[in-house]
Amino acid sequence: MRLPTAKLSIITFIVVFFFTLLNAQAQKVYAVDATYKADIKVFVVSSAYQADLLVYKVSSNYQAGDNDGKWFFTDSDYQADKKIFFVASDYQADLKIYFVSSAYQAGWKKVSKKYLLY
Repeated sequence: MRLPTAKLSIITFIVVFFFTLLNAQAQKVYAVDATYKADIKVFVVSSAYQADLLVYKVSSNYQAGDNDGKWFFTDSDYQADKKIFFVASDYQADLKIYFVSSAYQAGWKKVSKKYLLY
């Protein structure tokens, strides 16, 4: 029994999309010095309740999470999955973050913005 070409194309697309999402690790970040170099603009808020994402800075790249708020800051842009620029005001930001002191606190508060780090 052969699958019709249209169904085979849809199945192939779904499989490729699923594995792309599984392999997406956008938690190795590099802070750039200009807005035009950045993939996303980030603002650090003063309270956790204002944040879209609670971020925990890890000390080595193997600890970086799978888009779960555990960030490793790289030394160069080519090592990073995402380049970020820290803006001065919240209205300029694509993403508002708050740095937490423990890994278990890290995570998304506004899941609708999760796509920014894929």
